Amino acid sequence: MADRPAGQTEELVINMGPQHPSTHGVLRVVLTVDGELVVDADPDVGYLHSSLEKIGEALTWRQYVPYTDRYDYLSAINNEFAFVRAVEKLLGIQVTERCEYIRVIMAEVQRIASHLMYFTAMGLDVGATTVYLHCFRDRELLIDLLENTTGQRLLYHYFRIGGLRNDLACDFVDGLRSFIQYFPARLQEYDNLLTRNRIFRARMEKVASISAAEAIRMGMSGPCLRACGVSHDLRKVLGYSVYPEFDFDVPVFQGGDAMARHLVRCEEMRQSLRILEQAIAKLPAGEVNVSVPRAIKPEPGHVYERIEGPRGEVGCYLVSDGSEKPVRVRWRPPSYFNLQPLPVLMRGGYIADTVVAIASLDIMLGDIDK
Repeated sequence: MADRPAGQTEELVINMGPQHPSTHGVLRVVLTVDGELVVDADPDVGYLHSSLEKIGEALTWRQYVPYTDRYDYLSAINNEFAFVRAVEKLLGIQVTERCEYIRVIMAEVQRIASHLMYFTAMGLDVGATTVYLHCFRDRELLIDLLENTTGQRLLYHYFRIGGLRNDLACDFVDGLRSFIQYFPARLQEYDNLLTRNRIFRARMEKVASISAAEAIRMGMSGPCLRACGVSHDLRKVLGYSVYPEFDFDVPVFQGGDAMARHLVRCEEMRQSLRILEQAIAKLPAGEVNVSVPRAIKPEPGHVYERIEGPRGEVGCYLVSDGSEKPVRVRWRPPSYFNLQPLPVLMRGGYIADTVVAIASLDIMLGDIDK
């Protein structure tokens, strides 16, 4: 091998990852680096929950609901929301008003809990261990609320085709009202610990940036897209369920960098609190279920239903041939599309920024390998 001239560097291909225990075996990034600079990045997605879509084609419509929780197990309620709405659209079912309100309440509770998990992961990845502990403390309050009503702490299986498994627990509204009063001060605490922290800002600002045009081209959605200055939120765009009855804003930030994605999630938690406060104030009385045949057999046809999950657009495409089982189940996971631009985010940055790039996307690997 010929000797390199003094001062000349050589590109090196290295494996990056797993950066987190949950990414073990399911995500590695092949980096081409020149010194500390990343020349190129190639994400290699492994296997986790393979065949979830094919499993859906072997089960009845009703039996598949629990499996939807497993795509993104940090926003299981939102996945159920997309699936049951899709089936109800095929059946031509309109659920009760109280059911719609409770579904929105649960979806927003789940959104805050999911964003808190982003804070824990991001805090840990950049060395802010205090935030990691504080966010887990506050997330437990929400998980307790969900558990009291659903009986589960992670995979809830609470939504049903035509309604809900049961009404809210008797102390749910009081517990949620207490959280709404408690949490704004905690959000301010996170601002002080992270957003106003000079070290944190130095790690996040102008790191892993992407333009709005490129983000749209890659299919990004949710906070990742809104951090590029694009005001696109399906709760506003589609106005599904009872979201049009609530007054809330769609947080949008400019720059498309890791800091902008972080700020969008901060503000989204405040907006979710606004929705929850209005929802429990207006919560109507009545039944939570409508009559649904024991054997569900939608008319032949297809449907695509989508909702705004914590990570972006959760889409569910179903094809019915009139039998008790779907012919085709296709899932549109936000994490998969948000991960696609990773080479764009990493290219030209430093090796130390690769961890920030991945964490700022808030991906869920169960959502990627399906």
